Amino acid sequence: MSEFDILQKSEQPEPAGGDRKISNPAVEVIQQLGQTTVPSAESNVFCMTIIGQVEGHLVLPPQNKTTKYEHIIPQLVAAEQNPKIEGLIVVLNTVGGDVEAGLAIAEMISSLTKPTVTLVLGGGHSIGVPIAVAGDKSFIAETATMTIHPIRMNGLVIGVPQTFEYLEKMQERVVRFVTSHSNVTTEKFKELMFKTGELNRDIGTTVIGADAVKHGLIDAVGGIGQALIELNGFIEERKKIGLGGLPQ
Repeated sequence: MSEFDILQKSEQPEPAGGDRKISNPAVEVIQQLGQTTVPSAESNVFCMTIIGQVEGHLVLPPQNKTTKYEHIIPQLVAAEQNPKIEGLIVVLNTVGGDVEAGLAIAEMISSLTKPTVTLVLGGGHSIGVPIAVAGDKSFIAETATMTIHPIRMNGLVIGVPQTFEYLEKMQERVVRFVTSHSNVTTEKFKELMFKTGELNRDIGTTVIGADAVKHGLIDAVGGIGQALIELNGFIEERKKIGLGGLPQ
């Protein structure tokens, strides 16, 4: 192809109709988020969301809304290392999911040196409970719920004593983490976990808002405003005792 042909081709008008891609950022925001502007100012607080089902070692069907733990863990590492980020808020609306993946996320959150506040909106069910209690302070919306039930297993189950021992050990990991990061006692948590007659076709308990606080699972009832006020208080407290210190 000659230089003249290339030049002539470049001067041809772009195709009309729907073939041209929209490159206007404002239009893209309207299409994706349904609004004309989004908050874009830099913040010293990193917001992380645990939404839908916590996906672990197995890939869930495409119609499931999932939070992939291999996406969450690198973000937590980056937030810990970034000097501009002074605190984290973790917002949960999850049905639960993979036990080991959920515990991995919870352990990561609890081991951060930066102040962390968790907020349960909608639901923080099943393995979402350890994640909800992993921060320095936890909040739950008044209408949000948390379902506490024993560990369940899908797929092939071999009917041997070792299978039940494995399930019991995994369950003890969850119980130990929740009771050590919240004010609920082991006896109370197991009582809620093994309660019968409340859940349809299942064993366990659903607690709503203030009940989660009454049982000691969550620290306080509140929303995003209260959670951010508490987090900013932790950040100011940390600044007073030095950047290397931890919130008391």
